[in-house]
Amino acid sequence: MIKSKLPNVGTTIFTVMSKLAAEHNAINLGQGFPGFQMDMKIADLVHSYMKKGFNQYAPMQGTIELRRVIADKINVMYGHSYSPDHEITITAGGTQAIFTAISSLVHPGDEVVMFAPAYDCYAPAVELNGGIPVWINLTFPDFRINWEEVKNKLNERTKLIIINSPHNPSGTVMSADDMSQLEFLVKDREMFVLSDEVYEHLIFDGVKHESVSRYPDLAKKSLIVFSFGKTFHNTGWKMGYICAPEYLMNEFRKVHQFNVFSCNTPIQYALADYMSDKDTYLKLPGFFQEKRDKFLAALQGSAFTYKPADGTYFQVLGYDGLFDEADTALAVRLTTDFGIASIPCSVFYPVDAGQNALRFCFAKEDNLLEKAGRILGTITGLN
Repeated sequence: MIKSKLPNVGTTIFTVMSKLAAEHNAINLGQGFPGFQMDMKIADLVHSYMKKGFNQYAPMQGTIELRRVIADKINVMYGHSYSPDHEITITAGGTQAIFTAISSLVHPGDEVVMFAPAYDCYAPAVELNGGIPVWINLTFPDFRINWEEVKNKLNERTKLIIINSPHNPSGTVMSADDMSQLEFLVKDREMFVLSDEVYEHLIFDGVKHESVSRYPDLAKKSLIVFSFGKTFHNTGWKMGYICAPEYLMNEFRKVHQFNVFSCNTPIQYALADYMSDKDTYLKLPGFFQEKRDKFLAALQGSAFTYKPADGTYFQVLGYDGLFDEADTALAVRLTTDFGIASIPCSVFYPVDAGQNALRFCFAKEDNLLEKAGRILGTITGLN
């Protein structure tokens, strides 16, 4: 008999809802991946590097060409200088970076503060390393952090705080005040921050992304995770990177070299070339804001409630007082009866927090967004 290290983990809701959407030919606004092609220029660049023979192992920390481009991007956007040699590592996607960062820092008995709803890879990584998740719930529709509650959760066993901005699933963006309060809390404590910023370029309405790297004292104690897949519409490539001060990156690389070692070589060279044109990522906020706005415009007249997403490509719709059923049941019914697949927000909480809300992905073709919005806009109740 195998004693499971994750006894409560089964098939993810994303797999379940995508399968259900396929079975019922529903518009899949559940799983978070773009429903359109990436720029073929980057595909051509990958192919060219393959043909040139760049097909063997890349350096463990990533190609220096790509790390230099990343260092320049972060310096220009956030005013922080990371050493390409010692403080940036290319990873097999954001999830691998998160898992490796947690594995490099968390020891048995360490406590890790996390905010629910949360991306589903955080807690399992903490538990696999013997850590103890300490949850703080955020509530619909604002999903704002109560920093006094955070302060009360901290103690001598707290090793790590995990933040995510722009936030999946809520679409909320942390403010400058949020970052200042976080900086104050960790400054004089023996603890660190893991900042998940994979949606850094998907932020709307002129709001500035408050990266941890903007705050020098905070950056000194933080590892920051980024994603190429979210940025360039190629999530299946599983490419990302992580930035941290050298003393933290040394610990990260000790683990990274044994669970991944190195990442796709021709893609790294292609990304370095592609990102030399800064418009490849600086134009993304406007592109995704148009999609958010198309989806919300089509929803006019709907009985759902919402606060327009500040970032990511997710929009949360609430139904409190509208439908008398669990969000998991409602998500199934919307898929089977109305042809719209979503993700119930309860799955992002350690226990059901009674938020009565669903997450919809608007990184899809305009015609699908408009059709889905119109269908949802006609629903006034399912009771």
